Amino acid sequence: MDFGGGDEIRFEHLGRAGVITLTRPQALNALTHRMIRALDAALSAWEADQGVDIVVVKAECRAFSAGGDILHIYETGRAGKPPVDFFADEYRLNARISSFRKPYVALIDGIVMGGGVGISFHGSHRVMTENAQFAMPEVGIGFFPDVGASHLLPDLGGSFGMYLALTGNRIRYGDALWSGLATHTIKAEDQGTFLERLTLTGDPELVLRDFFSHAGRETDRPTLEAISRHFSQPSLKRVIDSLERAADTDEFAAKTLATIRTRSPTSLRVAWRQISAGLTLSMDACMKMEFRILNRMLAGHDFYEGIRAAVIDKDAKPQWRPASLDAISEADVDAYFAPLGERELVL
Repeated sequence: MDFGGGDEIRFEHLGRAGVITLTRPQALNALTHRMIRALDAALSAWEADQGVDIVVVKAECRAFSAGGDILHIYETGRAGKPPVDFFADEYRLNARISSFRKPYVALIDGIVMGGGVGISFHGSHRVMTENAQFAMPEVGIGFFPDVGASHLLPDLGGSFGMYLALTGNRIRYGDALWSGLATHTIKAEDQGTFLERLTLTGDPELVLRDFFSHAGRETDRPTLEAISRHFSQPSLKRVIDSLERAADTDEFAAKTLATIRTRSPTSLRVAWRQISAGLTLSMDACMKMEFRILNRMLAGHDFYEGIRAAVIDKDAKPQWRPASLDAISEADVDAYFAPLGERELVL
């Protein structure tokens, strides 16, 4: 089947299932605009197709998807043509997946970050293997946790979502299952048989009863209690203060504080506001909020500087502007969330 994705994404109608496979292994299945448009077209067709009971999205190679194609975003943005349309279509796709009327099973075997999260974790069934790792590392490249993170992360208990947003740290499948990010875990060796059963039955609940393999929580209770204590504070400044008070005697606090201090101060301020606001917003409202932030990020400095330091020059020494949290006013943060007028995202 061809929905215009070329050789970057494959579509198959197998039995009762529409199966989507990301096929850019050389790029760790980073999403392109063509992939996003093709996936959206497939979902539109399959939602109305009575011969399709279930949609499954999976990927070739060791990564489910490492995110969006940030090198392309960097190059077009530096050329004065930031790819706003790419993000608009991506955010619309995220919203479509969230409201998709049929079971949407993401089979995640390998790393999933950024844009990969957007096409998987808003579905009804998020199935991870022992090879899976989850991260939203955007604050480390001067960006912000987008693709619906403002809807996904606030719901995690114990302030775990705020912790993930502000640190960008990776977690494995056990913590993903415990936190509610994943709905199920299976063994990597069972993927082929699992997919075959899904295509035959079109019933993920029935199939998952036979394949579910429990994954234990990997972060110990004292660490989870520390995360809850530090990241439940009523402001970003209070989070930092809490970590600073504990850092001399607490290895977790010291390490976490050191990590946060490497992140873009602007990204941290925006992410704090975004995740806090998302707790009371619908998915559609979150996507509109994120699109406002996105437009300001693409017009700023830190996103391009972060990609330069991480991907272009690889010196891991970004020069953030402003360079400290104290140099960013509330008015500066407000500007990222201000209405766009005629440029608002239409879902």
